[in-house]
Amino acid sequence: MPAVESADPGTVGSWLKDTVRPRDYVSLQAYLPFGQDDALERLRRTVRDGLDGAAVTAGYGPRFLHSTGQAYKGGPNRGVFLQVTCDDAKDLAVPGQRYTFGVVKAAQARGDFQVLAERDRRALRVHLGPDVAAGLKTLNAALEKALA
Repeated sequence: MPAVESADPGTVGSWLKDTVRPRDYVSLQAYLPFGQDDALERLRRTVRDGLDGAAVTAGYGPRFLHSTGQAYKGGPNRGVFLQVTCDDAKDLAVPGQRYTFGVVKAAQARGDFQVLAERDRRALRVHLGPDVAAGLKTLNAALEKALA
């Protein structure tokens, strides 16, 4: 199944059910502001429980790339990647540049997704918009419904 650049939160559960195979793991890649730990853990457990105990990891991007990014892109094709992005509510300029840290983070997320797609990894990106807390609640509720 090819990578899907962007999806509505309501379609993520059916995509996961159609995509995850026995012995696969799911990687929740949160290109979100820090401080979403509880919501990400709820999301991780919802996916795990809804997929009969599948292994599910969760990490903040792009920092997870330093520890596991190479395995995701170069290891066995056993990963299913759910990249979660948002609009930055507070964005800061990079000193001496015309762009912001939000632009850098968004570029990193898109680049990482592109490499996963080029390597025929099963990946989906869902964009939450500016209200991250509400977006995560909506995503989790949709997953609970779809994976029940």
